[in-house]
Amino acid sequence: MRLDDGRESDNIEDRRGGGGGFPVGGRSIGVGTIVLALVAMYFGVDPSVVMNVAGGLQAPQAQHAPAAPGVQASGDPAQDALARFTSRVLADTEDTWGALFRAAGSQYREPRLVLYTGGTQTACGTGQAAMGPFYCPGDQRVYLDLSFYRDLQTRFGAPGDFAQAYVIAHEVGHHVQNQLGIADKVQQAKQRTDERGANRLQVRMELQADCFAGLWAHHANRSRSILEQGDVEEALRAATAIGDDTLQKQARGVVVPESFTHGSAEQRVRWFRRGLEKGDFASCDTFSAKTL
Repeated sequence: MRLDDGRESDNIEDRRGGGGGFPVGGRSIGVGTIVLALVAMYFGVDPSVVMNVAGGLQAPQAQHAPAAPGVQASGDPAQDALARFTSRVLADTEDTWGALFRAAGSQYREPRLVLYTGGTQTACGTGQAAMGPFYCPGDQRVYLDLSFYRDLQTRFGAPGDFAQAYVIAHEVGHHVQNQLGIADKVQQAKQRTDERGANRLQVRMELQADCFAGLWAHHANRSRSILEQGDVEEALRAATAIGDDTLQKQARGVVVPESFTHGSAEQRVRWFRRGLEKGDFASCDTFSAKTL
């Protein structure tokens, strides 16, 4: 992936050095932690329910010490290199979505991306590394513990810089949904249906975020030639590894389609590829699609 010469984002909030983060290691594993570990199999959007169940917390507003903008030196060169890479990916999504919104006669409000270690406070509750990357609509921030990149390679079998970029682009896709009003409409629709109906809506939400990730890659590559040989395959391996069917089979040995919340491996691959190949908003309308 060609981003070495790309700019870094001004919207990085680095809490790794203690600015709002807190360690969560060294404790006995309780039921809440197990729940979070299961949720870590997914890339969630609004993890407040799980957070509150696990931690017994109700946090409508984030409470954290302000962190200096941009990547801060941590004393770990490898981690700092990953942080700078993350910052460049975020900057590229800003450039791409900003141009797309302007072309549509609108203005893109850039999200912030919070780097933390172990755990941190968010407007959706307490975020923990075991949850994986997530987007909180309450404060319009993407949260990422860089240790997830290691998990992506070792646990999910999806190494590579573009696999990491796909993760970031997926969460930014949730921010785009939030800004377009899609997230609110889905939340309202969920309240009018049962659990299975809500799951089906969430699957469409997640697949659209996958498609938006592909849409970003399409336009970023067309404008800045960011893709190298093998990059698309890295993203497709990541999408396959985090499909609900793949994860359920690994965790339980059985697949329960009615409990899917993110889509099957095949669906996630299909919608990412659709955004990558088509490159337009209309191609990412998962809510009108008769089949996913």
